[in-house]
Amino acid sequence: MNNNLINDAVLVKNYIDGHEHALATLIQRHKQKIYAFIYSKVYDRDITEDIFQDTFVKVIRTLKLGRYNEEGKFLPWVMRIAHNLVIDHFRKNNRMPKFDNAGDFNIFSVLGDGNLNAEKRMIKSQVEEDVKRLIEELPEDQKQVLLMRMYQDMSFKEISERTGVSINTALGRMRYALINLRKIIEQNNIILTN
Repeated sequence: MNNNLINDAVLVKNYIDGHEHALATLIQRHKQKIYAFIYSKVYDRDITEDIFQDTFVKVIRTLKLGRYNEEGKFLPWVMRIAHNLVIDHFRKNNRMPKFDNAGDFNIFSVLGDGNLNAEKRMIKSQVEEDVKRLIEELPEDQKQVLLMRMYQDMSFKEISERTGVSINTALGRMRYALINLRKIIEQNNIILTN
């Protein structure tokens, strides 16, 4: 029988009954949705991969112990597990993220926390607006590289191809963009640490 026609509840039952391949079908079926959900919270592929793996370790453990009774609502149940693991991740790493004006200047780290309450969300969106305004003050070539890198997630190789400059030039522009951004922030006495 075609696996695509078998619903989740039957696959779960088959897996519990000892048909290991049933779980592979379930993972394949829902991987994209679960992976995208985790990534939308943590914005980091390695962390997403870890949490994704942990989610299914937990799924397997629960199924093997016979504690699954979700009445065929497999995906929402897995999503809840993933969601709880994401929260654990933030708790363990003690985030809300902090801005660090020293060393590697990563003003964008605050944008990666999906676990924000309403007040923090307002602050976050205010910070995003402020950051965008500051970026507008950069020279055009620096602004272009910064936007491509930070907002479009392009690699320096892709930026180099798109802008027609060498990778080194693109890296240099990014470095100057961050230095200038830091100067603008200091000159305006903008405090980016919560």
